[in-house]
Amino acid sequence: MDWKKLYAEKLTTAEEAVKVVQSGDWVDYGWCTNHPVALDRALAARKDQLRDVKVRGGVTMWMPEIAKADDAGDHFTWNSWHCSGIDRKIIAKGMGYFAPIRYSELPRYYRDNVSVDVAMIQVTPMDAHGNFSFALAASHLADMLDKAKTVIVEVNKNLPWVFGLTGSEINIQDVDYVVEGDNPPVAQLGGGGEPSEVDKKVAELIVKEIPDGACLQLGIGGMPNAVGSMIAQSDLKDLGVHTEMYVDGFVDMALAGKLTGKRKTLDKGRQVYAFAAGSQKLYDYVNRNPAVMVAPVDYTNDVRVLAQLDNFISINNAIDMDLFGQVNAESAGLKHISGTGGQLDFVMGAYLSKGGKSFICMSSTVTGKDGTVKSRILPTLTPGSIATDPRSCVQYIVTEYGLVNLKGLSTWERAEALIGIAHPDFRDELIQSAEKMGIWRRSNK
Repeated sequence: MDWKKLYAEKLTTAEEAVKVVQSGDWVDYGWCTNHPVALDRALAARKDQLRDVKVRGGVTMWMPEIAKADDAGDHFTWNSWHCSGIDRKIIAKGMGYFAPIRYSELPRYYRDNVSVDVAMIQVTPMDAHGNFSFALAASHLADMLDKAKTVIVEVNKNLPWVFGLTGSEINIQDVDYVVEGDNPPVAQLGGGGEPSEVDKKVAELIVKEIPDGACLQLGIGGMPNAVGSMIAQSDLKDLGVHTEMYVDGFVDMALAGKLTGKRKTLDKGRQVYAFAAGSQKLYDYVNRNPAVMVAPVDYTNDVRVLAQLDNFISINNAIDMDLFGQVNAESAGLKHISGTGGQLDFVMGAYLSKGGKSFICMSSTVTGKDGTVKSRILPTLTPGSIATDPRSCVQYIVTEYGLVNLKGLSTWERAEALIGIAHPDFRDELIQSAEKMGIWRRSNK
């Protein structure tokens, strides 16, 4: 097969490629750093010719051109599998919606439940064998492209080539159009700044619970990043990585010599993840690095896979929780913030792991825009808030005031334990609420 000839035959401009999109189509932009740039711009230029085009994306790193016009919602509807701050702005504009998922199931949604008329994503340049790498994300992309009636790839020379499982590359034979983009820099994700004193206290409590040889999953945010920084400076050794999102904290640990993966019971020596976003340091580190492996999310997040990884440690954030142990990591009441993502998968998978532990961490309070301080531990979840992790699945909860394990505790024991790590200013109020709810014993202190 003459790969270069086939490439030349399929090479076109972004303006020509997007002519395949018709009113009423479902168009898929892929995931995070794979969202198209030149193709998105060309599609936006066609808006007055189109109506009712439904576009899917997720963990959006920059504002799509199709969403910028004042009348964009008359032509395009944005559908996000997982919300970033950009996705929230699109939703607030009235042209976007969230699609609830368990992230591990997303590839199957494409196989069984959804249709794709046109898929367009950024990829690396083609190699000598006719393959393009999905670069930083495998996620659900292989199943998405397999389902699409038309596949358009936008080549970006700045994307790193990441080695991976089946489902991390596409061959030119399976592509309909190739567009050589403007090679923009890969979108970077900030680390959230220096950890606060609260972050450090929470991280210190968690790091004490991590044994040598543990396999790590970190969520995104200040507290998981603080844990990563503390691990990089700790005496821990021979750690492994199996995570949904790969962030800068893992690079810091790797450069500090903490990540050998030699004790992993699966994918020994490899840092495994579904997608990555961070600084240029991260992108340089993962580029053709045999120590890392990108894989579809129905592998990285599958509880049956996680159960096979001994001493699996899952560390994630929450927005708030209630005295029953229900954790909300998705919304502030009816205001949507993020998504389930893989949090529930990792909470369940960690407990199934031999020696595994799942940690949900949060500050004890949050300060609103009006300066009001509120407890993150509530009597019951705020109406409209989403129970990301049901009370039956949650294991460790951590605030700056302590760490508690909810497994095996009755309702009154849970209330007592959680009030014990709430901010002292709110404990009496929480006790009164627990009494009214019938989950507080008179003998409790």
